[in-house]
Amino acid sequence: MAASETPGYAAADHTDAIITRLRRAEGQVRGIAAMVTDGRYCIDVLQQISAAQAALDKVALMLVDDHSRHCVMGADAGDAQEQRRAELMAAITRLVERR
Repeated sequence: MAASETPGYAAADHTDAIITRLRRAEGQVRGIAAMVTDGRYCIDVLQQISAAQAALDKVALMLVDDHSRHCVMGADAGDAQEQRRAELMAAITRLVERR
């Protein structure tokens, strides 16, 4: 990493998409709180919790993908590096979706 680079989240190309997904998940969590306040059926609340968790998992995968692309592999990754990155993301995706 060059001295001028700052470690951490630096994927400006995905920032808007990530913020949009986070705001959607935030709305889902507020909706869950309202469901609990309203005394909604527990299974319905659990289903919405599952949906919110899935939304956050998608954000996490986007962040891991950006991290692997920009921080691990470097911005100018070659074909072999890109293939390894894609394999890494496929494996992580399988693990997250297996729950």
